[in-house]
Amino acid sequence: MKIEPLFALLAVGMVVAWLTPNGSSSDASSPDKAEAKGKPEQIAVAKEDPDPVVLPREADGHFYADVIVGSTASNMLVDTGATVIALTDEDANSMGVTWDQSQVRPVARGASGAVYGVPVMLDAVRVGDLEVRGVEAIIVPDDLDISLLGQSFLSRVSPVQIETGRMILGG
Repeated sequence: MKIEPLFALLAVGMVVAWLTPNGSSSDASSPDKAEAKGKPEQIAVAKEDPDPVVLPREADGHFYADVIVGSTASNMLVDTGATVIALTDEDANSMGVTWDQSQVRPVARGASGAVYGVPVMLDAVRVGDLEVRGVEAIIVPDDLDISLLGQSFLSRVSPVQIETGRMILGG
């Protein structure tokens, strides 16, 4: 896995906010998306009393989550230092997130230079019983080996706790 994009994504939230004033994005054309960008919903859950999601620490020392966007699942690296969700182009395409190569622009600055991507708004992101609507993300078509589950989701399913050998989301 390349490390530079991970460091670069730490600043993505500020850059995305700067590039997209008032939290808008190029994918906020429907009324639901417009409502989500103006006033983010709190957690919407799959059931009334959702179970917390427990993620084991893997052998490489990281946590991974099966994340559902639309009807497509992707195994993502949980990155508490990433401001937003960062999707590989393959994951974005399989999830039906529309974007075009001509939309790619600098979205952050990393140790090796500019990081290029496309800011998008995801209608809903689900991990286990936890679902959040109107979630900021970026598509990073180059130099990202795995999609990252960042704070645009994690901060809205608090608490996020790390205990010996596991991460607990929600609850």
